[in-house]
Amino acid sequence: MIRAVVLDVDDTLCLTEAACFELENDVLARLSREPMSRDAHVATWGQPLLQAMPQRSPGLDLDAFAAVYPQVLRQYVAAGRLDVVAPENLRALDELAAAGRALMLLTSRTEAEMEHLMAPGHALAGRIAAVYHAGNVRFGKPDARAFDELLAATGLDPRQCLYVGDSPGDAQAANGAGLRFAACMQSGLRRRADFGPHRVDAFIDAFPEVVNAVALLEDGCDHRTDGGELRLLRDHR
Repeated sequence: MIRAVVLDVDDTLCLTEAACFELENDVLARLSREPMSRDAHVATWGQPLLQAMPQRSPGLDLDAFAAVYPQVLRQYVAAGRLDVVAPENLRALDELAAAGRALMLLTSRTEAEMEHLMAPGHALAGRIAAVYHAGNVRFGKPDARAFDELLAATGLDPRQCLYVGDSPGDAQAANGAGLRFAACMQSGLRRRADFGPHRVDAFIDAFPEVVNAVALLEDGCDHRTDGGELRLLRDHR
């Protein structure tokens, strides 16, 4: 049985790349820096922010960026421009919980970047059992040890956990830790071929499809989406 569904945040639970591109360029403008290109942002998407920014904006003063970024982040969140969890995604979480699945988040974001999502008044409050981020895990994705704290705290066998993410790095980490992995393709930034040699137990075109994916994986079948329809693939590796 899949007892825990562990979720990435960015472009999985909510669509964020486009909003983050605007937010980060807003910060660069306040620092009198030239805007980054969208190609540079997409190419480094999924990396921890302060690791990616020197590639997105070579020569950037990271300390100055880190000082301004939280202010702009709060403004974007307050304006509803970032980290909006769609109602259908919340319903999917409720269906998973009703079926007895524990729900957790595991992200490369820092604690400051997750603060608003962990607030008591947020829609995720009461739905998410635990949140693992750069502030409370020793290793980040794609290192398989990113799941060490989660597995130690829950006592779950890795095969009882499904990780849902959007990137090859997510797949690599889940594979290495022995978790099952579902790739959420909703952002349109990735292609199935991008996952290369990594095992993907399910491809889903939109986050709510995770409910059916979990049920089918418990039947012992691999599957992926094809034109929006779930299709069983017993031999996909």
